Amino acid sequence: MADPVVVTDDGAVRIIRMNRPEKKNALTLAMYAAMTSALREAEASEAIRCVMLAGSTGAFCAGNDIADFLAAADGGLDLRVLDFLYALARGRTPLVAAVDGVAVGIGTTMLLHCDHVVASSNAVLSTPFTKLGLVPEAASSLLAPLRMGHARAFAMLVMGRPFSAAEAKDSGLVNTVVDAGAADSAGLKAAHEIAGLPPGAVALARRLMRGRIDDVIAQIDTEAMHFKERLQSNEARAAFTAFLTRKK
Repeated sequence: MADPVVVTDDGAVRIIRMNRPEKKNALTLAMYAAMTSALREAEASEAIRCVMLAGSTGAFCAGNDIADFLAAADGGLDLRVLDFLYALARGRTPLVAAVDGVAVGIGTTMLLHCDHVVASSNAVLSTPFTKLGLVPEAASSLLAPLRMGHARAFAMLVMGRPFSAAEAKDSGLVNTVVDAGAADSAGLKAAHEIAGLPPGAVALARRLMRGRIDDVIAQIDTEAMHFKERLQSNEARAAFTAFLTRKK
């Protein structure tokens, strides 16, 4: 069985690839832990100057594994999920994302922590949190309105409306839209471009642009508290059950 997360280094670029194509790269707790470790290892390495997050052809990430959500309903948001979100928010290494196909839930909100996002023309971004009886996560309730404006952020985070690659670019979530299947190569090119810049200047400029990370961490924690409450709600349990019933 192939590893669900594959980590490779291409020169100064670390590629963290979600590799569970049969489930459209829906994230399990073990996958969260593996991605967190890969991000932290990149932070500790002077040789790695940029990280690229990628999925498989036709699927970047379908969000959280619903089975894990159901298992977490009695215990709240698992620490392995929070550790991944903290690693995204606190990381000093520039982040690039190569998005092909679907990006659902965390598959979209993780992009708010990335510095450069390349999306294939067939990419579709969506965050159906409220449809599952939940609330936004990954500090998206803070970062999305800042990036997109309140109206677009509300349409995505609360109404759950999907965004095409072109709409995501217009909203400021995506830097570049490329042909279907070309996100990986274009993303890697951008990552090497970033890695080739003077690292000290890049680190300082990035830190200045990202502002108060403590505010982002505080928002992650506040969202997690409400997320835990919502996981235990009748609305969420009913939504998960209905989702799994439709899948059968």
